[in-house]
Amino acid sequence: MVEHIVLFRWKSGTDAQAIDTVMNALRALRNEIPGIVSLSVGEDFSGRGQGYTHGLHIQFESREALDGYGPHEAHQAVVQTLINPIRDSVLAFDYEH
Repeated sequence: MVEHIVLFRWKSGTDAQAIDTVMNALRALRNEIPGIVSLSVGEDFSGRGQGYTHGLHIQFESREALDGYGPHEAHQAVVQTLINPIRDSVLAFDYEH
């Protein structure tokens, strides 16, 4: 199993609706990309995120599934059209267990 964790920091003044659109589009990837076991997104409630306010967690079947996720056209559509225009910073972390 491979765990993929992404934290998002948005540009100052980003509209909440734009962030909600990103979160919903990321949720939809669960049914569009092979190899995803589980997928969740959410907003930080603790205030400990050091400016990262939203997160994504995906569990993949294998490293190969993770490798296929990055360039997948559905993922790239979300990244290029929704995330990149409003992101300040993204932090990604992957591990296998």
